[in-house]
Amino acid sequence: MLHPKPAPLGAAANGDVTLTQPGRLVVISGPSGAGKTSVCRALKEDPAVEFSVSATTRPMRDGEQDGVDYRFLSHEEFDAAEARGEFLEHATYNGNRYGTLKAPVDAAIAAGRTFVLEIEVQGTRQLRDSGIEGCYVFVVPPSVEDLRRRLERRGQNSPEEIEERLRIAEAELAARDLYDHIVVNRFLDEAIAEVRSIIGLA
Repeated sequence: MLHPKPAPLGAAANGDVTLTQPGRLVVISGPSGAGKTSVCRALKEDPAVEFSVSATTRPMRDGEQDGVDYRFLSHEEFDAAEARGEFLEHATYNGNRYGTLKAPVDAAIAAGRTFVLEIEVQGTRQLRDSGIEGCYVFVVPPSVEDLRRRLERRGQNSPEEIEERLRIAEAELAARDLYDHIVVNRFLDEAIAEVRSIIGLA
C-alpha cells in the first residue's frame, strides 16, 4: 500500500516549524539491531549532511558524550521541553523517551543542507501525520531470526531484553508503509551505499 503524499513543507499541524527548500529532510528508522545507527554514522562523515542530536531520557552509555551522541535529559527536563513545544516529534521506546528538537532542523534546511533524523517509528508517524515532507528511509534486517543473531552477538542485552526488542521490531516492521524506501541491510557497506544513493549523496 502506498502512503499518501505528504503535505508541503511548513504544513505541520502545530505551525511552529517552517521547513522550506532548498534544504532536505531525511528520516531514517529501523528496528534495534538492523544497522540504522551504523548507516547514519557513515552518513555523518559527509560534509553536506547535518545530523540531528536527539534528546533522550535513557542513561548515558560508555563512550557517549552529551551533546554529541544525544542530549541527555532527566524525565523532568524532557517534560518541560515538551510543554514549551520544543520538539518536532517525540516517542517512547523501551521505557525511555526520545525527541527531535525543532530549531536545528529549521535552521539547517533553511540553509540548504541535508538534515538527517534517526528516529523511532512512533516519531515517523508523528511527522507523517503532521504533513512534514521529506525522504523517509527504513533500514531492515533480512529476517527476524537474523536480527535475533545480531542482538545476541552485540552482547548488550539480556535474553529478556532481546525478546522485548524482537517483539517491538515485529510491530515496527508492520509499519513499513510509512516509508518511501526500504533498505535491507544484508551487508553494511552495500546498505550505506544504497542509502547514499537514495538521498542524493552517491
